[in-house]
Amino acid sequence: MPESHGAQRSGALQNGAPQHSPTLKQAAASATTRSTLLGAIFLMATSAIGPGFLTQTATFTAQLGAAFAFAIVVSIIIDIAVQLNVWRVIGISGMRAQELGNSVLPGLGWVLAVLIAIGGAVFNIGNIAGGGLGLNAMLGLDAKIGGAITAVIAIAIFLFKQLGAALDKILVALGVIMMALTIYVAFVSDPPVGDALRNSVLPEQVDWLTITTLVGGTVGGYITYAGAHRMLDSGLTGKEHVQEVSRSSVTGILLTGVMRIALFLAVLGVVAGGVVLDTKANPAAQAFESAAGEIGLRFFGAVLWAAALSSVIGASYTSASFLVANKPEKKQLQNWITIGFIVLSCSVFLVLGTAPAALLVFAGAFNGLVLPIGFSLIIYVAAMRSKDLLHGYQYPKWLIAIGLAAMVVAWWLAWRSFGGVFQLLGISG
Repeated sequence: MPESHGAQRSGALQNGAPQHSPTLKQAAASATTRSTLLGAIFLMATSAIGPGFLTQTATFTAQLGAAFAFAIVVSIIIDIAVQLNVWRVIGISGMRAQELGNSVLPGLGWVLAVLIAIGGAVFNIGNIAGGGLGLNAMLGLDAKIGGAITAVIAIAIFLFKQLGAALDKILVALGVIMMALTIYVAFVSDPPVGDALRNSVLPEQVDWLTITTLVGGTVGGYITYAGAHRMLDSGLTGKEHVQEVSRSSVTGILLTGVMRIALFLAVLGVVAGGVVLDTKANPAAQAFESAAGEIGLRFFGAVLWAAALSSVIGASYTSASFLVANKPEKKQLQNWITIGFIVLSCSVFLVLGTAPAALLVFAGAFNGLVLPIGFSLIIYVAAMRSKDLLHGYQYPKWLIAIGLAAMVVAWWLAWRSFGGVFQLLGISG
């Protein structure tokens, strides 16, 4: 009997050891999954909050005042309709957007990939330029040197394994820095919050062109897929993870909304105080400096640099993800293509100082096509291909309905985007 008890004890210890080890491994894997998912949320949010985002929001606030609050509310609602569908379809299918496109219509995915790559590469020049201006405002560095430093840091994140492993934490840190500094400036600028709240539901002025511009800036081009493609890396795919996927997509949009609202209030406080911003110069920097003096300008530099770096990461990562298959053995190749995007954009910036205006207009047209083509694909898969591509998932009809409404807006954005090309070529109509 004693031997039997001893054997049982020994067996229990032996059986217990293997049980403990998988538990630790499962906990580590779960932590990695949570970190990657959080990184996906912040990648979507910080990709939307680029240098253009800051200038755009400040400009529209200077033009519309408190009435801009309504445009923000409507754009956030449309953004949620787009991202709820994009994240859900990509998450349940477990396929990247270009893979879905090629499954529906051979070659469609590669059309999307080309549009994403062209738009991402050109707009990355502007992101790197924004990084240079940010370090100039924050530290007084020459803008070209600052842009080069921004590009080198982004390259290092994808080049060195240790930094690459910390990518998600870096994105979260950049997002928190941007939001914290902007909220501080919004607080000290003392905006008329009551007017803003009233205008959010009963606007004194409605500018639908502004709303469509906001939507294009927060879910247009590569931004549409930045978070969803990163989410696939977390492994949370399939019908069983629908709730986590939906919650994550809305969280990313709401984070973007918080940043938009904070920046709006910061500028509104300055404008309401009688300061006239030069919308042809750098209205966001003027607003930060008017609200908080010299430290406000330094804060703006930090916000602009964080926005630029995160947008460089988002544009390069997402563009590369469209050109490489979603397979573990292709990850190293994807990293090299990502680095190539950054090197190309930085080289053009150092030679030209920024992207030529004509090139930006053409890139904007390509970018304007990505959302309607890609989102029409997403809605088609949701409505017509749920049995095979979504593994039999019963897609909610209400989600398809709001997706269709957002798709109409997306096609309007594309039409307006090509209007810029027509003007550039001297074509009327």
